[in-house]
Amino acid sequence: MTVHFIGAGPGAADLVTVRGRNLIAGCPVCLYAGSIIPPEMLSWCPPGARLIDTAPLDLDAIIAELVRAHEAGQDVARLQSGDLSIWSAVGEQLRRLDALDIPYTLTPGVPAFAAAAAALGRELTLPEVAQSVVLTRTSGRASAMPETESLAAFAATRATLAIHLSIHVIDRVVSELTPAYGADCPAAVIWRASWPDERVLRATLGEIAALVKAANLERTALILVGRALGAKAFRESALYSAGYDRRFRPGAAEGSGA
Repeated sequence: MTVHFIGAGPGAADLVTVRGRNLIAGCPVCLYAGSIIPPEMLSWCPPGARLIDTAPLDLDAIIAELVRAHEAGQDVARLQSGDLSIWSAVGEQLRRLDALDIPYTLTPGVPAFAAAAAALGRELTLPEVAQSVVLTRTSGRASAMPETESLAAFAATRATLAIHLSIHVIDRVVSELTPAYGADCPAAVIWRASWPDERVLRATLGEIAALVKAANLERTALILVGRALGAKAFRESALYSAGYDRRFRPGAAEGSGA
């Protein structure tokens, strides 16, 4: 028996990995976050599978269901939104399973920031504009931010910021980022990225809060900030340059006459 933790992706059912879908199809028990997992995914479960919505359950109740399946010798598909590596509460579940000696696997999923970038039609890292993406959030009731991980500290890097779980404090986000990025810096808010009702707001950092309030957006929205979102006059990557000598294109520099 194995508990298979599966990153279910940002929303669209067809953004789950092939491995994830195959695991879902082979598990007689499926625990899923009902508020954020697309219903279509549940149709991939085998006939007669036991489906358990974890939205109303606390951690003890979730672990109890996993123990029940373990005792019955039944594999479990544990569906969680986005990717398992960030803000998934997987760590605390794995700690419990380790203590109980229950085996598990982790299958990654498409993260929300990647779906948001796709919705914008933008690359988040551009040569000489931004070469880092910071995934962060603001403090919330469920989890406080460490003192060293402030928006102002990350803003000092001028990297592209992907700010999760913070749409409810958009004014604070703008206030803390403006000194470093400037009010004219490109910004975007992507609500329910990849879902059928996805909404994309584009503006400057100084204007984005007003748009969010006018649209009455809350929850499941990602804030992106950085010059890469609007840059057009950036240098092309050397990777595909005719004069760039690389392992799979050796001697390119000589061939180009450089």
